[in-house]
Amino acid sequence: MAPVNQTFGELLSHGVKYIIPRFQRDYAWDQEQWEDLWEDIKTLKDSHYMGYIVLQKKGGHEFEVIDGQQRLTTLTLIILAIMRKLQDLIKHGVAEQANKERLDVFTNRFIGLKNAVTLIVENKLSLNRNNHRHFRKISSNLKIVKELRLSNTNLLLNNAFDFFVKKIKSKDGSELARFAEKLADQLFFTKIITQDNIDAYKIFETFNARGVQLSTSDLLKNHIFAAITNHDDVTDGQLDQFDEDWAVIIAQLGEYNFSNFISCHYNIQKKTVSQRLLFKSIKEIVKSPASASEYLKSLGNYAPVYAALLMPHDVWWHSYEHATKITHYLEGLKLFQIKQPFPVLMVAWERFTNQEFVLALKYLYILSVRYNIICRFSPGEQEKVYNKIAVKIFNGEFTCGSHIKNSEEFKQLYPDDNAFKNAFAFYKLPGRGYFKKIRFLLSEIENNFGRKLNYLDTNLEHVCPYNPNQSWYEEFGEGIHDIIDRLGNMVLLEKNDLKRADFSTKKQAYLMTSLKLANQVSKYDTWDLAALNHYQAWLAEQAAKTWKVS
Repeated sequence: MAPVNQTFGELLSHGVKYIIPRFQRDYAWDQEQWEDLWEDIKTLKDSHYMGYIVLQKKGGHEFEVIDGQQRLTTLTLIILAIMRKLQDLIKHGVAEQANKERLDVFTNRFIGLKNAVTLIVENKLSLNRNNHRHFRKISSNLKIVKELRLSNTNLLLNNAFDFFVKKIKSKDGSELARFAEKLADQLFFTKIITQDNIDAYKIFETFNARGVQLSTSDLLKNHIFAAITNHDDVTDGQLDQFDEDWAVIIAQLGEYNFSNFISCHYNIQKKTVSQRLLFKSIKEIVKSPASASEYLKSLGNYAPVYAALLMPHDVWWHSYEHATKITHYLEGLKLFQIKQPFPVLMVAWERFTNQEFVLALKYLYILSVRYNIICRFSPGEQEKVYNKIAVKIFNGEFTCGSHIKNSEEFKQLYPDDNAFKNAFAFYKLPGRGYFKKIRFLLSEIENNFGRKLNYLDTNLEHVCPYNPNQSWYEEFGEGIHDIIDRLGNMVLLEKNDLKRADFSTKKQAYLMTSLKLANQVSKYDTWDLAALNHYQAWLAEQAAKTWKVS
C-alpha cells in the first residue's frame, strides 16, 4: 500500500488495534525525549510531523507496529495524562457530568473499550510482553503502578505518565479537551502498511539507505523469536535469556551497524545475495525453534568480532599475539572506511590460529590498499569474491592465510604492479579532509625504508603550497590547482613551518630531515610539473614494494 499521511486521531479511528510484537524492544524513551516532544507540542501552531510509522496488516483492523512504538506509546501516555486531569476535576466536583462524558469519549476514541465485567481497558495499543500488563494498568486506573522490583522499562512508563501529568497545568475540562483535540488533529505521521515482514524489511533498508534510521534489528528479532516460540514449549526464563542475548548483540553493534553485520554474517556461510533479498534468505534459514536458536547463538558469537573489527584500538585486541600489527592493519581499513573484507576476517578469526589470522588480515589489508584505495575498483565485484573465500574458510577448505593469498579468488582481485603503479603515478586525494589519510599512506612508504614512524606524529608538507603565491604560479601556471592534491606533491616532516617558502628554501629543510621522501624531493633543482611527474613515478615504485603480496 502506498504511504499516506494521517493525523494521530485518524490513526486511532475506525476501531483499529495496534499490537507491538511480543519480542520487539521495550519502551525506552526517557526524559530527554519526553521534553523534546513536549516542547514541540507547546509551540504547536499548525501541524507537526511525527515521522514514519511502519505497520504490518494482521487482518481486519489489526496491525503490528514494526516501527513507531515509542512515539505511539508516548502520545498515548499524554492522552492518559489529560484523562487523569479530567478524573481529578470529577473527584473535586468540577463540571462533573460534562467531564465524565469527556472522559468516556477519550477512553473510547484514544485508549480502548473497558470490559464490562473486569472494567479493564482493552487497549487499542497493546505493548510487548514486558510492558503490556503495566501499560494496561496505567490505562485502566489513570495512575502510576506501584509494585516492588519494577523493571527499568516499566519505571519509564510510570515516569513518562507522571512527567506529562505534571506538565499539564489546566484545571478546566473544556480546555483539556481542546488540548487533546489539538494533539489528535495537528500531529501527523506518514503511515506505511506492509503485507508481510519481507516487505517491511525492504522498506527499512530503503529508508535506512536514505538516512532515515528504522529498526531492522527489531524486525529480525521478531522473526527469530517467533520461530523460537513456534511450539509454545519455551519457558519465560528461557525467553528472558534469549532477550538478554539479543540485547548484548545490539549493545555491541548499535542499530547503525546491525544491517551490515547480518549481511556479513550471512556471507560467511551462504552465497551472497542482494540487500533486497537478504531478509527473505535469512527466513529460509530460520524456520524452526532449533534453527532460530542456533542462528541467534551464531549472531552472538560473531557480533563481538564484527564490533572489534570496527575498533582497532579496542581492548579486545590487546591480549592477542601481534596486537600491534592487528591494530595497524585495522586502522588502515577504518581510516578509508573499507568493510568488504569483514566476512572473511570474521570467519578467519573463528577458524584460524592467531598467527594465521594476522597473516590473512595483512593480505586483505594490502589488497584493500591496492584495489580499493589506489586503483578504486568496484567493491561490488570484490564482495562476491570475498564471499567465496569466506565460505571456503567456513567449510574448512581454507585453513591458513596462505590458502587465501594463493587462491584464484585472491589473484582475481589483486591488481598487478603495472596496474597499481599506473594508478599511483597520478593519484591524488582532494581537500584538507584527506590529510590524515595521506599521512597514513606516506608513513607506510617511509616505514618500508626501515623506519618505525607513527603517522600521527608527522606533519604534512605540500611542496607546492596549498595556498600558493605568485612565484609558484610562475612555475606551474593555471594548472597549479590540479597538482596541489597529487600525492607526489606532498612529503612528511617532523615539524613544518615552511608554509609558502620558495623551493630553494624548502630543499634545504628536506635535505636536513631524516625522512626519506623529503630527502628524495630535495634532489630536484626546481619543482615543476616534470619534476612532480618524475618523483611520483618513483614514489609509485616504492608504493608497489610497500604494499605487496608475494
